[in-house]
Amino acid sequence: MTTPSSSPFSRRVVLGAVAAGAVVPATACGSGSSEDSGAAATRGANGEVRFPAGDVPVGGGRISATERVVVTQPAEGEFKAFSAICPHERCVVSAVTDGTIVCACHQSTFDAATGERTGGPAPRGLDPLPVSEDGTDLVVRSSS
Repeated sequence: MTTPSSSPFSRRVVLGAVAAGAVVPATACGSGSSEDSGAAATRGANGEVRFPAGDVPVGGGRISATERVVVTQPAEGEFKAFSAICPHERCVVSAVTDGTIVCACHQSTFDAATGERTGGPAPRGLDPLPVSEDGTDLVVRSSS
């Protein structure tokens, strides 16, 4: 026998939103924790993914689940980009917090500056992607 959940969201609704490719921006507060804010990433010409550079906080990052890209800013003016697909079970990473990229599926963690695996069951780090600045945007060459 099952009991009704007190949550207004069913597991199906939440998983449906994730499967639909919701953008999960991860921006830093005082502690570098993830918060939902900022503009969405967009797909540009030649398959590139564009993020507003001003939306990527120092010590934090932004994730586009739709485009499967994570962009970080480990130090002022230094931008890094990685595939947002965790190499463990192919989940999209969920947060950038205190210099760490986190996959909520099985708690794998990755260094936000290098993409290297720092913990959890992932067999390796995140795949690096080329990133450049174009005016106020960051342009990432995504393989997806």
